[in-house]
Amino acid sequence: QLQLVESGGGLVQPGGSLRLSCAVSGFIRDYYVLCWFRQAPGTAREGVSCIEPSTGDTLYIDPVKGRFRITADNVKNTIDLQMINLKPEDTAVYYCAATDKPMQYWDFFQENKYDYWGQGTQVTVSS
Repeated sequence: QLQLVESGGGLVQPGGSLRLSCAVSGFIRDYYVLCWFRQAPGTAREGVSCIEPSTGDTLYIDPVKGRFRITADNVKNTIDLQMINLKPEDTAVYYCAATDKPMQYWDFFQENKYDYWGQGTQVTVSS
């Protein structure tokens, strides 16, 4: 059973940076897609960024393009999300998700496509 454990959340001022890390109990290369989702209070969970380890291809939602960067470390078996120029609207619980089933890239942000989830890490952007 794959386990995903997120870390790196916290409180940061607007304009600040955080780096989230998702430790994968197995091997990243065994999974088709790994993603970061987030859920703000009172809202639905949304996909933020995904990476396809076999190709290195990445996907981002528009609000985070140019500010967030997802990377995969095949030695440490971690998926990191580097976040800069954080905004209050980035405040949410951030979740790591993975699937070993192939799918089309337009489904990458469909949360029901993912079999494995972490417990989440809180990111709060506030002055």
